[in-house]
Amino acid sequence: MSKDSVYDYVIVGAGSAGCVLAARLSEDPAVRVALVESGPRDRKPEIRIPAAFPKLFKTPYDWDYSTAKQAALDGRELYWPRGHTLGGSSSINAMMWVRGHRDDYDAWGEAAGPEWSYDEFEPYFRRAERWSGGAGASGADSVYGSDGPLWISPPRALNPITTAFLDACRDAGLRELTELNEPDHSGFSPTPVNQRRGRRWSAADGYLKPARRRRNLHILTEARVRRLEFDGTRVAGVIADGVPGKLIARREVILSAGAIGSPQLLQASGVGDPDDLSRAGIETRVESRGVGRHLQDHLAYAVTMRCPQPITLTGADSLANVGRFLAGGRGPLTSNVAEAVAFIRTRPELTAPDIELIFAPAPYVNHGLTPPTEHGITIGVVLLQPESEGRITPKGPGVGTAPLIDPGYLTAEPDIRTLLAGVRRAEELLAGRALAPYTSGPLEPHPGTVDDATLARTIRGASETLYHPVGTCRMGSDEASVTDPALRVRGVTALRVVDASVMPRITRGHTHAPTVALAEKAAELIRADARR
Repeated sequence: MSKDSVYDYVIVGAGSAGCVLAARLSEDPAVRVALVESGPRDRKPEIRIPAAFPKLFKTPYDWDYSTAKQAALDGRELYWPRGHTLGGSSSINAMMWVRGHRDDYDAWGEAAGPEWSYDEFEPYFRRAERWSGGAGASGADSVYGSDGPLWISPPRALNPITTAFLDACRDAGLRELTELNEPDHSGFSPTPVNQRRGRRWSAADGYLKPARRRRNLHILTEARVRRLEFDGTRVAGVIADGVPGKLIARREVILSAGAIGSPQLLQASGVGDPDDLSRAGIETRVESRGVGRHLQDHLAYAVTMRCPQPITLTGADSLANVGRFLAGGRGPLTSNVAEAVAFIRTRPELTAPDIELIFAPAPYVNHGLTPPTEHGITIGVVLLQPESEGRITPKGPGVGTAPLIDPGYLTAEPDIRTLLAGVRRAEELLAGRALAPYTSGPLEPHPGTVDDATLARTIRGASETLYHPVGTCRMGSDEASVTDPALRVRGVTALRVVDASVMPRITRGHTHAPTVALAEKAAELIRADARR
């Protein structure tokens, strides 16, 4: 007898997008859905504690990737954490719910059709959101949705130095935002977070857990998908470790494995650039030269300063604070560390921000992996619209070895100039009336105020990822795009990609929110195709 299992949809990856799809598609009891996740279930206690997210890095809940050596970053290999559990990166991230700027989605509309423009796409954010912060200045009609699966909350225990950062932005004449997720988010605000009652609220919490008891939804964990199964040019299913036989998809296989995992699986299955595949010992099944290309990510440089007052998050994991958190979801452990942001323009002719400043009342160094030994604060300077692009290429056949990840950071010369300008703006805020009492000199690796040449060398030697890779299965109306505007993979049938890899251009924000909204829209597209 066959050991194959038959479903209508097989979804590969239970990250932000996969959780949305599994929940939405299984709403129809006549449809059978398999959600296949290579990581473990999301049961580790640190997942629930917002300030503890760095403790999940380099654990079984993290893919623990590293990039290729970056020539423009002093030849360094950068650590890239990615979520490896139910909820994906939404279970290990800093919980920031930042949609991005209207111009981001209008650019998507130019690439993939007007249905992806801001006005058409914005309702999908609202469909996902459940705002818990009350009405803003606009009255009852907040920019947020009110009854979606994902709780969005204001910070519960804003650090006093974070309040001083907001004062510094106000003193500098920046625009104070009523809601960070307005269509034009130029300005400053506390960070809205994916939390409920002070605890993390991941995509798995919001979408998957309410759906998991449905008889038509099967959630498979610790099941690494090895390859796609083809019937001619049709993708018929997948082969996964720990799963007997094949997982057969009567309607579609949907890749939601992220900007690294989705192109890697396509390449391992023979879909990609023939030259890349040949060098890796993979036979080409479908030529698609864009697979793995157009990789973009947000690069960030941390301006770190010593703090003379012992009120930062250093030492926040005391027994007393653990007790406050466990008893009522209160205290500094509810902090997402990145407590406030400012989106700024470094040149007056720009119509949208090109730099994000993220304020942390803690010395955030080495991804938080090295516990701080002294009090400090950080302004992370984030390059929002890099001109640099990179790529994902296979190192060999199969998916057992991580692919070559080359983000190509700072290979376009304008990028370093924009980052320099952003750091200078951060230095101005730190030197102002509001923040000056909380600084007492630079904290390594930041050298303090130095000339441009020295600062540029420091940026190249110390910048890190902000964890937002996109674009490696780019959607578009052009034939060179990997996926069409309905997210179907060109050159095959019954295969779609739904995750951050399809974004035609990185957003001026963070990638969790647009990935969730994208998956909400994709569920509609998939159901519409099924009705034809």
